[in-house]
Parts: sequence; C-alpha cells; structure tokens
Amino acid sequence: MKHWAILTLLCALLGACATTPPAPPPPAELFADALFAPPSEAVDADAIFAVSEPMRLYLRTEIASQLRHKPPRRALFDALYSKGQLKLEYDAAATRNASQTFAARAGNCLSLVIMTAAMAKEMGLSVQYQSVLAEESWSRSGDLYFVSGHVNLVLGKKRTDALIGYDSSTDMTIDFQPPEQTSGDRTAQISEATVVAMYMNNRAAEALAQDRLDDAYWWASAAIRAQPGFTASYNTLGVTLRRHGNLEPARRNFALALEQAPADTRVMDNLAQTLTLLGRDAEAATLRHRLAQLLPHPPFDYFNRGLAAMRHGDFQQAAALFSKELERDPYYHEFHFWLAQAYLRLGDTARAERQLGLALDESTSSRDRQLYAAKLDRLKSLAPR
Repeated sequence: MKHWAILTLLCALLGACATTPPAPPPPAELFADALFAPPSEAVDADAIFAVSEPMRLYLRTEIASQLRHKPPRRALFDALYSKGQLKLEYDAAATRNASQTFAARAGNCLSLVIMTAAMAKEMGLSVQYQSVLAEESWSRSGDLYFVSGHVNLVLGKKRTDALIGYDSSTDMTIDFQPPEQTSGDRTAQISEATVVAMYMNNRAAEALAQDRLDDAYWWASAAIRAQPGFTASYNTLGVTLRRHGNLEPARRNFALALEQAPADTRVMDNLAQTLTLLGRDAEAATLRHRLAQLLPHPPFDYFNRGLAAMRHGDFQQAAALFSKELERDPYYHEFHFWLAQAYLRLGDTARAERQLGLALDESTSSRDRQLYAAKLDRLKSLAPR
C-alpha cells in the first residue's frame, strides 16, 4: 500500500491555525532526539529576525533619505511595494529568514513578513502579525501533500509615539499576496512566538520534501518547543517520525494534534495511516469513517482521478476532472498545467495555450515560472496562426 502524508505550510509548503491557544509544555515522549543525527545547520530561533549589516545600510541610506518628507511607515511601505526600490519577488520555493530574504530580494509570504518585521523593528516601529482566515490552498511534492495558509503584518506607530495615544486608523497592513486573493478576508492576530513556530515548521516540511529526515526532525521539534500550541508542528513531526520508522512516537504526535484540533482532517488522515501500520485496524477504520463524513471529496481527489484518466487515454474525462479541481482551487498552477495537457491531447491548442498562460501566472517559484514559460513559448511556436 502506498502511503502519503499531509502537512501544513505557510505560503510555501505549509498553513497555520488562526489562533494558537495557550498550551502546556510538550511531553517528552513526543520526541526521539537520540534516533536522529545532528542537523546540517544550526536550528537557531535568534537568526530568524536578525538584521544583517546590508539591511542596516539600506535603512540608513535609502529609507533615511525619505524620512524628511514621509512618515517611517510610509517610507518602508513604499520601499516594499515600489518597483524602483527593493524589487521584491514572490518565490514559494523555500522559507528564508530575514537576512536571507533581503539578500535574495525574494521569498514566500512568511519570509517577506519576517524580513519586513525585522526592518520595521529596527526602525522602532510597532508590528502586529496576522493570520488571514481564508480558504486553504493545496500543493504537492511527490507523495507529500501540503496545505497553505497565509500571514501578513500591520505596521503601527513608532514605539516612542505611544505617549501621544493610539489610533488604529493610521496602521498600515503589509500583504504580499495579490489583493484579489485576500480582499475581504478576516484576520486573527498571532504572536511572534507563533510566527517563529511557523517558520520552523515550514523549514521542517521543506526538508521532508527533500527527504532530509534529520533536518526535518530538528526543525519540527524546535517548532513545538517554541510554541506548544501550534498544532501543525505536531503533525509535521509525526510525519517525520513515521517516515523514519518510529511509528509509536509518530502516533503520539498525531494523537496530541487531534486532541488540540478534533476536526482537523489532515491530522486525522495521518493518524489513520499510522494506526494501520501499527496493526490497529479497528481504530483506523473508525477514523476513516469519520474522515469520509467530513471530507467526501478530499483535495486532489479530482486531480488524481484526472491523472488516471490521462494514463488511460481518456482526455475528455481528464479535462472534466481537472476543471472540477480548478473550481475548488483556481490559483494552483499544476491544475492549469494538466488541464492544458488534456486540451492539447484533444487538439484544442487555443484552450491549451490559455491554461498554460494561467499556470505561468499562478506559479509561485522561479523554477516553475521558467518551466511554464518555456512550454508556452514552445506551444506558440507550433500552433498555426
């Protein structure tokens, strides 16, 4: 039997609960430090928001020169959004800390939020983090499935202005997603400890996608210790332990995550798979029955059926199934790409070209953008005009 895993990411690979309730320290039996080799790099919470010298130089020169005619928040806001200044690029390929994001001028939404917060605090501005309560989006890497949430931040006045009084109407929200994807969405305030846990959880999930189990273990366990109430980290640690062959510690992590979030279908699915591997079939069947009631058509269900139809040469059925998946998530690039493949096999080059263009528009990494751009150019060169 082929087993898959469902993880949670923030704008890259993995998502977050909107609010993180207080939680006691995690029990020691969740961890298995002695079974894993040391990480390939330091798992250092202090490095996440650390401001590099190039960042300070930018603040002293580019930003400081604007402060004569702009308030600090507006100067930073303009630097982030103006094409003539920082020239930031959205890239979901990896989660970076503040200095890495500034050096690359690119990152996913969590990386960009962390970099912005680090610069804002260096300028003395107050910062508030928010989880955006929008419908989750999904992606995949091999047999790993990721559900992505979204975070942004609000810039307040300089801390020295607090004596004047607080006026929330002057706050500025910094969001690196297109406005059409986030407008009207509700938000919930989250702590910086939760943002740290999100960062570590993302790094763990990215290591898992590259089959670096030791790194994944240390990042996920650090995320739990940083914020014991962040459920996604227990799920990620459970997947890591299961892939490492440590089934009972994996089960304990999934069970605790399900206690914290009883309706979380991702955790439920992972726990059911683990119980099956442990030979606890009756418990697994109970969970799967509940899961089927909560989620009769799980994410990627239509997509995977579409891939099967492609393999059997039923391109009409494949196109219909890919279209149904796109109705649920119109922003995932791979759905557009495979719908383009189905149309191409049906001889409908116009629709194939349009879907490839949408795959290019919705791609979230430079690697995917290059891939789709090349395929789109190839298709245009072959199509009769």
